[in-house]
This record gives sequence, structure tokens and C-alpha cells, in this order.
Amino acid sequence: MTDKNKTSGSGNASSAPASPKGTGTSSSAKDTRPSGTDNKASNTPNKPDAPAPKEPVKANDTTPPASPPPAPAAKEKKGGNGLSVVAIVLVIALGGGLYYHGHQQTQNLNASISALTGDIDTLKSALSQSEAQSKAAVENAVRDTQVLIDQQDKTIKSLQSALADIKGRRPNDWLLAEADYLVKQAGRQLWLEHDALTATTLMETADQRIAELNDPSLTPIRQAMAKDIQELKAIKRIDTDGIVLRLTSLQQEVDKLPLANAIMPEAEQTETHPVSANVDDWQQNLKASFEDFVGQFITYRKREGNVVPLLSPAQTFYLQENLKAKLDQAITAVYRENGRLYAESLKTAKEWTERFYNQDAEITKSFEATLTHLSQQTIDVSYPEALKSQALISDMLDERLRRDLAPLPSEENSQ
Repeated sequence: MTDKNKTSGSGNASSAPASPKGTGTSSSAKDTRPSGTDNKASNTPNKPDAPAPKEPVKANDTTPPASPPPAPAAKEKKGGNGLSVVAIVLVIALGGGLYYHGHQQTQNLNASISALTGDIDTLKSALSQSEAQSKAAVENAVRDTQVLIDQQDKTIKSLQSALADIKGRRPNDWLLAEADYLVKQAGRQLWLEHDALTATTLMETADQRIAELNDPSLTPIRQAMAKDIQELKAIKRIDTDGIVLRLTSLQQEVDKLPLANAIMPEAEQTETHPVSANVDDWQQNLKASFEDFVGQFITYRKREGNVVPLLSPAQTFYLQENLKAKLDQAITAVYRENGRLYAESLKTAKEWTERFYNQDAEITKSFEATLTHLSQQTIDVSYPEALKSQALISDMLDERLRRDLAPLPSEENSQ
């Protein structure tokens, strides 16, 4: 019985009270302290501070056992605080390590980005230099190619000229001189006689002469001649002979036109007052009877306007000659292609016809209708200022003739 109470008392002494700090601390203290206490008790059994054995407790004693001494609880509390400090230190150390590691990674990443940026700038500058070099190389190649093309063109032209000389210069020169003569004659026909049809025929003949040469160096001349021929064909054709013949026939009909009679304006109509049966109107009736009696002997009519009298024989002759002169002036304007003079002449002739000749006669109506039709004709023509092929063919002919002619000896060579 004594052993049982002793065992229970020692068990109560070994169990520590719950810590007020929290569950975690009490559990850790509960797990760690008993082993330590057992080891301490086994290693140091004879220490003076060990508690003395208590007196045996009686079975019927209801007094609760005495509370354990406070020293072990204080030690357990001190050990829990130390573990907490260690844990906090470990957490801080771990956080610092993680921060340091992240800081190092960030620095490494920034360094890598800076290196990549520098590489990109280097590549851009290298690309710009390469592009500039490529552009310069292309420009140089184009320039060299153009120089070669120009040189080849000059060589081809010189070979063509030499080939033409080998074939024989004299026949070619005669054909070229004939074409030059035909072109000049076409210009004279065009500007002196205004004969576009003949000028076109001469130009086509000159083009055939140059085509017989079969000389590629004369291609620009043929191109200019083709343009000149096209411009000549586009010139408006005027039936000059037909217009002149109709004006001449009008001149011959002038003497046959009948003159108009004296032209007088119409008289104003006078009102007649009849005699009334009313005695009170005796004054008006007397006046009406007197006017009727006088009207049988004297007629008085009032006219307002210009009176055109009959023409004398001399005036008739002058009128006919002046009208013929106006028609002759219109014929001259047709040959000179002066549209303003042509229109004015026909307008004056028509006005004289309407004023001095009988408008009811059929011959007068036909005469005026012909004048109206002829006045609607357009005789103005625009001609080209120059033939482009004339200067080219003349220059080519002069060049060949100067080349064939022997130069005159100078005074120094003659001495």
C-alpha cells in the first residue's frame, strides 16, 4: 500500500502542469521533459535539491496530494521560449536567404537583358551598315551598267555607220538628197499654196525613198516623217474650187436681179364719222359732210418713217458693181483662207440684196439663199508651223556631205 501511494506520488511529481502560453508549447514540453527528467534523475540521484520522499498517505485520507514544486514548470517555459526564438531565427534566416537568392536572380536577369539589348543594338548597326553597303553596291552596279550600255550604243552606231559606208555612200547620198528635196517641196506647197494634199503626197514619196536605203541609222528620220504625214492628213479639207465657182455664178446673176420699187411707210388710217339722225349733233354732222365733200378733191394721208426712193440708172450701176466687188472680195478671202474677211463680205452683200432688190422675185430669193449657205462655210485652216523631219534629213545630208568632202589644206601645210 505504501508502494502504491509512492508510485502515484512520483507519477504526479513527474507530470508537469499545462502551460498557459498555448497548446503547442505544453505538448512539446510534455514530450521532451519527462525523458530529460528521467535521465537527470538517473544521472544525479544524490543531489541535495532532490525532493525527499513523502510520508505514506493513508487510504482513507481524502486530502488531495500536494501540488508539485514550481521549479520544473519554469524550466519547461524557458525551454519553450528558446525553441520559439530558434524557430523565429530560422524563419528570418530562411526569408533572408530567399530574398538574397531572389535578389541575385534579379541582378543576373537584368545583366542578361542588358547584354541582349547591347547585342540587338550591335545587330541593328551592323544591319544598317550592310544595307548602306548593299545600296551603294547596287548604285555602282547600275552606274557601271549604264556606262556599258552607252558605250555599246555608241559602238553599235559606229558599226552601223561603217556598214553604211561599206555598202556604198554615193547611191545612198543621192537617195537621201532626193528625199530632202521632196520634203522641202512639200513645205513650199503647204505654206505658200496651202495645198495640203500635194504636200502629203510629196512626204509619202520621200518616206519611200528613205525606206529604199534600208539604213537603220535613218530610223529617227522616218519616225519624224510619219508624224508629219499624220499631221498633214489631219488638216481640214476645204472645197476651195467649189466655193469660188458658186461665188462666181452669183456675180453673173447680179445684173439679173430686179430692183425694188419706191418703199414708203404705210399711211395712218383716218376715222370717218358718219352723219347721225339726231338734230342735236348738227355740228358733227356738218363737219363730217364737209370732210366728205373735200375728200373727193384732195386726199391727205399722214406717213411716218424713212422713204426709200427709186434708184437712178447711175446708182443702179454703182450698186451692181459694188455688189460684184464684195463677191470678188469673198473669193480672194477664200484663196487666202481669211475667214473674217470672207464673212464680212458675204454679210454686206446680203444686206444690200435685202435692201435694194425685190424680195418677192424668185431669183432674189435664190440669190439670198445661196449667200446664206456660203456664209456658213468655214475656210479657216490651221497648218503645222514646221515639218520636224525637214531639219533632221537636212542635218544628216550635210553631215554625210561634209564627211565625204576632202578638207582644204591649211596655209601651214601648203608652205
